Amino acid sequence: MNRNFLPLPTDAPARRDARSGAGALALALAAVLVAPSAAHAAPDDVDIDELNERAEELEETYEGELLQYNEIKERAEQAEEDLEEVEEKLEGSRSSVVQIAAGQYKSSGLDPTLEVLFTASPEHLFQDTSTMEQLGRQQAGRISELVRLQEERKEISEEAEKELSEAEELLDTLEEDREEVEEAIERYEAEQVPEEPEETSGASTGGTVPEHLKGWGFDGATPRMAAIRDEIILNVGSPYEVGCARSSNDDHGTGQACDFMVSVIGTHPSAENRAAGDAIAQYAIDHVDRLGVKYVIWEQRIWHSTNRQWVAMNNRGSVTENHYDHVHISSY
Repeated sequence: MNRNFLPLPTDAPARRDARSGAGALALALAAVLVAPSAAHAAPDDVDIDELNERAEELEETYEGELLQYNEIKERAEQAEEDLEEVEEKLEGSRSSVVQIAAGQYKSSGLDPTLEVLFTASPEHLFQDTSTMEQLGRQQAGRISELVRLQEERKEISEEAEKELSEAEELLDTLEEDREEVEEAIERYEAEQVPEEPEETSGASTGGTVPEHLKGWGFDGATPRMAAIRDEIILNVGSPYEVGCARSSNDDHGTGQACDFMVSVIGTHPSAENRAAGDAIAQYAIDHVDRLGVKYVIWEQRIWHSTNRQWVAMNNRGSVTENHYDHVHISSY
C-alpha cells in the first residue's frame, strides 16, 4: 500500500515550539503551585501542641510561672495563624495566575512574555521594563501579588520555625533543671529569708528604707521579698517609690513581688533613671541564688533564674504593662 505523506505545513516548527513552550510553562506553573509550601514548611519534629503538653507537666514545679515560654508560645501561635492566612491568599493568587497563562495559551498560543515570567527567578521578574509593558496591568498586578505572597510566606514560615525552636529549647532547659529547681525551692521555703551577704560583696543590709520610697503594699511583701527589696534599695537605691502587695493573680497577690518605679507611672524614665533601672535589675541577677530571685521583668523583657537569659515580651500596649516605668522582681 502506497502511503502519501503530506508535507509539513510551514508553521509546524512554530507549533512544536509552542508545544515545547507550553510544556515548560506547565512545569514552571507546577513549581509555582507546589514548591513554596514544601520548601518552607515547619519542621515535623516541632509541634506547638506537643510543646504545650510538655509545658503543662512543668507548671507545678515552676509554680505556674512559665512566663518566658508563654511569651514565645504566643508569638509562635500568632505566626502559625499568619501563615494560614497567607496560605489562603497564596492559593487564590496562584489560581488567578494559572488562569492568566491558560487563557493566554488557549486564545493566542503561548505568550513568550509569560513564559519568561514564569521561568524566571522571582527577583528578576520585573526588572525588564519592555517585558512588563507587554502585559496588561491586571495581569502584571496578579503576577506581582503572587511573587509578593510567596516572599511573605517564606518570611512568616521562617519566623514560625524560629519561635517553635526557641520554645522547644526553653522547655528542654526547664526539664533538665527540674530536679535542681525543686531542691532550690524547698531550700528557699525553709530559709524564709535570704542568706546574709558577705562583707566583701559590697552589699549591706544595714540602714533604714526612707519613708518616701515605701509605696503601695510595701508591708505586704513576704519576708524573703521584703529582704530582697530592702537590700536593693539600700545598695542601689530607687528613683521613685517601691510597691509590693496588691490584689491580683500574680506574685503581687501573694506578696512575692515588688515594683521598683523609675519614673512617673505611664511615662518613660530619663536616661539617668533608666540607668538606675538597669542597676536594680542587674543587682537582682547578680545575687539571684543567694536572694532567691525567681524572675525579673524590665523594658519588655523577662529574665528567669532557670535559663538565666533575657527573653522578649510581646507588646502589652502601654509603658507600664511593658515595664518601661518600673522593674518588676519576683521571689520564690
